[in-house]
Amino acid sequence: MIEMIVYFAGCMATYRLPEIAEATIKVLKHAGVDFKLLGEDEWCCGSVALRTGYQEQAEEMARHNVEALKKAGADRVVTACAGCFRTLALDYPKILGEELPFEVVHFPTLLKELIEEGRIEFPEGEEVGITYHDPCHVGRHMGIYDDPREALASIPDVDLVEMHKSKQTASCCGAGGGVRSTNRDKARQAADTRIIEAEETGASILTTACPFCTFNLREATKRSQGEMRMLDFPEFVVERLNL
Repeated sequence: MIEMIVYFAGCMATYRLPEIAEATIKVLKHAGVDFKLLGEDEWCCGSVALRTGYQEQAEEMARHNVEALKKAGADRVVTACAGCFRTLALDYPKILGEELPFEVVHFPTLLKELIEEGRIEFPEGEEVGITYHDPCHVGRHMGIYDDPREALASIPDVDLVEMHKSKQTASCCGAGGGVRSTNRDKARQAADTRIIEAEETGASILTTACPFCTFNLREATKRSQGEMRMLDFPEFVVERLNL
């Protein structure tokens, strides 16, 4: 039986940072992954609504998306958005009071699998130092810290350098949970602090696996006027694969 994979892009990668969705699709196609998109049937996952008190709206979104994914025949749902990942995998079963009939997978975990299966092989490239920011939704909330690091470690000529606050002690980027929408100054302060921590590693690239984090931290890199580049996880993978 062929496994049906659905790529759930999320609002940020669809409307604000489409380059992340484009990069994710490029990687999936490069690996020969057979996948579907929900298109107009994909609604907002409801993460922000849920975390800012709009329970009824979040429940409506959850019911719609689960039905759309069932209709698509999903066995696995892949998303490159940390908020979507946590919401679908952890919150939907609680909201709906039932187990989901499909597995929810975050992009770095799928990438690690594809590398281990030999479906993605990276060419040698320019040596580069990179540091990884743990999104709160994936790290603190879901306990996933190793998969993205193991995937990065599999890429030739990439030196992963940890920030002094990483994994369980990682600083928040300041964008999630509705903070950026309701307290822009706090969101900016958090992002600026995180960029200082990233620059202290001496790495030239900062990556993360969350469009919200990428959006907020990318603005902070511009304010810092340093040389560090901010790339979301799929964007960095596309760059190293020369796609």
